[in-house]
Amino acid sequence: MKIKRIEPIAVAFPMKKPVYMAGVEIKQADNLLIRIEADNGAVGWGEAAEAPTMTGETVEGMFAAGSYILPALIGRDAEDIEGASAAMTGRMYGNNAAKAAIEIALHDLVGRATNRPVHALLGGKKRDRIALLGVISNGKLAGDLEDAAKKKAEGYRAFKIKVGIETPALDAERTRQVCKLLGPDLLLCTDANMGWNREDALQYTRAVTGSGLAFFEQPVHADDIASMAAISAAATDFAIGADESIHSMEDIRRHHEHKAARGVSLKTIKLGGMRNVMNAGILCDQLGMSVNVSCKTGESSLAGAAGLHIAAALPQINWGLTLSHQGLSDDITAHPIRIEQGHVTVSDRPGLGIDVDEDRVRRYRRDVTARKVA
Repeated sequence: MKIKRIEPIAVAFPMKKPVYMAGVEIKQADNLLIRIEADNGAVGWGEAAEAPTMTGETVEGMFAAGSYILPALIGRDAEDIEGASAAMTGRMYGNNAAKAAIEIALHDLVGRATNRPVHALLGGKKRDRIALLGVISNGKLAGDLEDAAKKKAEGYRAFKIKVGIETPALDAERTRQVCKLLGPDLLLCTDANMGWNREDALQYTRAVTGSGLAFFEQPVHADDIASMAAISAAATDFAIGADESIHSMEDIRRHHEHKAARGVSLKTIKLGGMRNVMNAGILCDQLGMSVNVSCKTGESSLAGAAGLHIAAALPQINWGLTLSHQGLSDDITAHPIRIEQGHVTVSDRPGLGIDVDEDRVRRYRRDVTARKVA
C-alpha cells in the first residue's frame, strides 16, 4: 500500500463562545487538515491547530510546510510510519504541528486499511473509558462558577481553570471560589499559559495553597526553567506542570532534573505526532512524572480522536485527557466524540474511528496559497 496523494486543507471552525486564557481570546479555530490517499483507495485524515505562542505555527505556515514535505512521502509504504516521520525530518526542520497532522493521517489510513483501531498500532489500549478535564475558561468569576456547576452536574470529575488573566490576587480568589464550589475528591488544576512572571506566579501559588489543587500548569514563560523550579519548590501541597515548555524528550528530562515540574501536558502539535507523544508518555512514567494528554483549543473530533487513542495506550494519564471539540459550533463529522458523564469511551472502530464529512470540510475551508519553496 503506497501513498498516492497528500492534500493539505486549511479550515476555520466557529466557536460556541470565545475562550479566554493569558493574553489570548480565541473566537475561531484555525486548523490544518491533511487528507492522505493510498494507491488502493484507502483514505486517512489528520489535523493540527495553529498555535503561534506555543509552536510558532500558523495555518498559513502549516499549509506551506505540508505542501513542501509531501514530495518526500509520495510513493512510500504507508505502513512504514516511522520511516515517513524520518523522511519528513530529513525534508524539513521543525514544523512539528504540520508533521503531526500528516502522521495522524497516516495512522488513520493504516488503521482503516488493515481494519485495526489506531490504539492497536500504538501497542494496544490499557483503558476503555477516560475522564476528561473540563476546561473553565470564562475569565470572570460568575461565568466560571456557572460553568463549573454545570460541568459537575454533567458528571465531570476533573477540571482545569484558566488563570493568568487578571492579577494573581484576583485569579487566586476566583480559583478558591471555584474549587470550593466543586468540592473535594475531584482532580482540580489551574493553567496560566505563561501569563505571569516569577513573582506573580509565586504570589498566586501562596494564595491558592490549601484550595485543593492537584497541579498548577505553566505559570511562567516556556524558557524560564529557573522560575519553574522556584515555583515548584514553593508549591507545598500541589504540583507544578509544564505545557508550553515541552517540545522534546530532552525538555522532559531537563524539567525532571531541575525539579521544575512533576508532570507534563503532551500534545501532538508540540511533539510532532502520535508516536512521539507515546514515547514521551512512556518516559514520563519511567521518571515518575504525571501526564495529561491534551488537544489544543479548537481542535475537532479528528485531533481529539488521536488524543483519545494515545490516552488509551499510555502507561498512565494521572492528569487526565483534555479534548476541545465540544467548544466548536460544528465539527468535522456528523458523529463527534461522545462525552458521557464527563468521560469518553475509546473507539475500537478501524483507524481513528471518525467519519469525516467532506461537505463540512468544504463548508469551513479557507483559501490559502502555498508559496513555492525551492
